[in-house]
Amino acid sequence: MSSQADLPTPNVPLLPTNGSRGRQAGMFDDLEELEDEAAEQALDMSTQAAITLPAGNRLMDLISSLRIKLVVPYVFLTLITAMIGTFVVTRLVTSSVRERFANQLLEAGRVASDGFVRRERTHLETLRLMAFTQGVPEALAAGDAGQLQQLLYPLVVNANAHFLTVVDAQGKEIISLVQDPQAGTYAISEGGDLSSLSIIAKPLKGEEDVLGDKYAGLIQTVHGPYLATTVPVRGADGNIVGVLMLGTKLDSLLTDLKTQALADLVALDQTGKVMVASLAEPEDGFAILDLTPFQVSELDPAIEREVSLYDRRFQILYAPLMVRQESVGVLGVALPSNFIVTTEATSRNLFSLIFSLGTVAVIVVGYLLSQSIARPILRVRDVSLAVASGDLGQRTGIERKDEIGQLAAVFDLMTFRLRRRTAQAARLTAETIERNQELAVANTRLQVAQQQLVQSEKLASVGQLTAGIVHDVKNPLGVIKGLAEEVEEQLESNPEIVSQLKLIRESAVRANMIVSDLLKFARQSSPELSYQNICATVETSARLTDYLARKASVKVTTELPQSGVMAFYDAQLIEQVLINLIQNAIQAMPRGGSLRLRVAQKDDWVETSVQDTGTGIKKENLSRIFDPFFTTKPAGEGTGLGLSVSYGIVAQHGGEILVDSKLGKGTTFTIRLSRTRAHSEALTAAQASIN
Repeated sequence: MSSQADLPTPNVPLLPTNGSRGRQAGMFDDLEELEDEAAEQALDMSTQAAITLPAGNRLMDLISSLRIKLVVPYVFLTLITAMIGTFVVTRLVTSSVRERFANQLLEAGRVASDGFVRRERTHLETLRLMAFTQGVPEALAAGDAGQLQQLLYPLVVNANAHFLTVVDAQGKEIISLVQDPQAGTYAISEGGDLSSLSIIAKPLKGEEDVLGDKYAGLIQTVHGPYLATTVPVRGADGNIVGVLMLGTKLDSLLTDLKTQALADLVALDQTGKVMVASLAEPEDGFAILDLTPFQVSELDPAIEREVSLYDRRFQILYAPLMVRQESVGVLGVALPSNFIVTTEATSRNLFSLIFSLGTVAVIVVGYLLSQSIARPILRVRDVSLAVASGDLGQRTGIERKDEIGQLAAVFDLMTFRLRRRTAQAARLTAETIERNQELAVANTRLQVAQQQLVQSEKLASVGQLTAGIVHDVKNPLGVIKGLAEEVEEQLESNPEIVSQLKLIRESAVRANMIVSDLLKFARQSSPELSYQNICATVETSARLTDYLARKASVKVTTELPQSGVMAFYDAQLIEQVLINLIQNAIQAMPRGGSLRLRVAQKDDWVETSVQDTGTGIKKENLSRIFDPFFTTKPAGEGTGLGLSVSYGIVAQHGGEILVDSKLGKGTTFTIRLSRTRAHSEALTAAQASIN
């Protein structure tokens, strides 16, 4: 806990000057009241217009009546139903069912293509995990197939990968793990030459595609066609030591994507030959589904063909299979043509449903008409309940020319006036609270100023008293001390009298020391300030008190910036303050402890702290420690002037001395001095004006 009740603070005004702000607030309040009055008049006029209809306007009165509103909606709904039915039938009859069928083909192709992209991304994630597995680059560089199998086999099983091939820097197969779909186990192969595969050769050469140094493509193996992805593996020196290739069987992938695309899929290589299809293989094979190289080159963006399979007609849409923004083959999406007939039947059913719903709508319209009358009344009831519960921001939102609209308009006017009165009361309450807070702040500042004034008066009184009596006291003390020494020399033969004379002389010396401290306190003059390194002053003070610290088993540590901290102060006086604080800290640790001296910069201030691990200061004594003659030390061990003198020195510098103490844990004194001449002179002037 720290206390600053006795410390100097800048001379700030004790009361806030809010005259101009109050006048402006009054002007704004007047304008707001005028605006509220204008809004109230406008709302009042609209309310009167809603309540009172012109007496001679019979036509408007008839149109606004509830009877007309019950009849007109029937006619209006019938017309709307007829127009909507005509539009829907015309739209459905004239629309192209084949176009919608083609759109379904395109959507199925997009879903299937996205499936290929997602699977390739899954490959990349698994390959990155494998490539960065600890020990894989080293084992690949060494060609250690056993170590690679031990490291990568768990990852392959966990990812449910269909095959993994590890290739060295020359394109030679180190090890391959190929899944047996029937048994669920993996077969191992080694020693193949894969350098001719482009997705292997390119990453080994360090080539990159538009997305990086990874490659993907469709490959044909002895185990069937696969969608494969490759990544280079780099050693600790950054050089490529090999390639990892991960793949998924195309037939398994197409089977999965078929359930997502809701269409059969065909995968072709870049020459237009079918590699695999989700369709059952016809007796003549899949040759009927092949494309010519010319057709493959003309896939921009897609072509559509109609073929006959299993005595059924299929419509097939061929489009480039894009992986990593590059074409790796051709993807075909097939749907049976009888889907068109099914769609036409569905359309006929939809027409029947629409006209049936129209008939039901005419039956239900009576119920809706009754609701159109009851709903606004229920709305007014709900808003009334909300206003009664305190929510004055509610409005009915009903704008009608009938009796219900009149009721809603009157209710909204009443709510608006009540809300305005409540807002005015809340504003007055807020202003009252603000004024009370300002008075509390002013009262706090007055209390602080009063405490500072009391401290200054104490110091001034002691200074005047000391200056008046110090010379008169020092002379008799000098006489007593001299006579005691002279008599002591003459009566050396009588030990008892010599002992009493020594007691007299020591008491005179102690009294003279007290008077000297009083004189030093009373003669505090303006310090000779200069711009210098305060770290040097702290080191000097620690050096001068080193013997006392070692004698008391106190470990002293300093935390000083290496570059030094410049401040504007009198080195001799601040050194006196630091020595006094260090001595007090050592005396507060009778069984030893630790003492930390620290210097830090904070904005325009330099803070020097003296922190001990001693007994601490009681809470009730914190506000009195800077009073002259106040001490908690045993009789004869202190005069009670050290902290008062220190306080006066720091105050003359325009600074502050703060204290934070916890009983039984220690005390920290912090001296705050200005870093610049201008800041120091401003604070010194403010302190002088307070005193």
